[in-house]
Amino acid sequence: MFSILAPAKINLTLEVLAERPDGYHEIRSVIQSINLCDCLRFQLSHNIKFGCDNPELVVAESLISRATTLLQQATDCAKGATIEITKRIPLSSGLGGDSSDAAAILSGLNKLWKLGLSLKELTELAPRLGSDVPFFLYGGTTLVEGRGEKITPLPPLPRRWVVLMIPDVPRLAEKTKRLYVSLKINHYTDGQITENFAKALKEGREFKPSLLFNTFENVAFDQFPGLKVYKEHFIKLGASNVHLAGSGPALFTLVEDRAGAERLYENLQKQNLESYLAETSPLSFS
Repeated sequence: MFSILAPAKINLTLEVLAERPDGYHEIRSVIQSINLCDCLRFQLSHNIKFGCDNPELVVAESLISRATTLLQQATDCAKGATIEITKRIPLSSGLGGDSSDAAAILSGLNKLWKLGLSLKELTELAPRLGSDVPFFLYGGTTLVEGRGEKITPLPPLPRRWVVLMIPDVPRLAEKTKRLYVSLKINHYTDGQITENFAKALKEGREFKPSLLFNTFENVAFDQFPGLKVYKEHFIKLGASNVHLAGSGPALFTLVEDRAGAERLYENLQKQNLESYLAETSPLSFS
């Protein structure tokens, strides 16, 4: 038996450039993994068996199950596995938990079954599961383009503490699709924001919170009832530069010093708000 940690992510930038002929959207994004992680444990078995400590996760309807089936079919592998999942990444939060678990499945079963697939080969399979899955095979600080399948590792973001708030708002069915549909033409950008961010990292320039951007913030506060109130409360409790994590509804802020991050986290906890304290992380499966 062995274990793999599946990290959450935040989008440091997220631009939508255009709608593609295949129905997807062309994006350009800098994505950062953080050390808030699920844990997946793998053991050889005669059949495929899943277990999870969170009863709200329906494995049969998740990317976890789909990733297992995809790898079996792609490699004609008839081996089995027992996979136990400990969930720490909140469900349907915009932090990429399902996609990260799917990437961990691809990597873990590749190792367990001794399939010998390269990172490139796994990355070619990953987009068939979801747009965020290829990123999680790399982790760290990564430029993501196309519909998520074009991956370019970047120099790491200077270490930052990440304070997360998970607003208690209704979870939307087909959330990401609804946000894409809600975008107007003036919400599309040319990718320059992300290019400038990536360039700053490559040149080792000082990180500035003003570089952060998520185009879904143009529409998410209308789609999630009450989300704006949570953001305002987050700021009142001491946060600055609060941003939407992916397609939300999770909100995050980056803090340079640990003491400041811990104070903010404690303030959120005292208000009985679901919150997490994490760090930026280079964690990946490769």
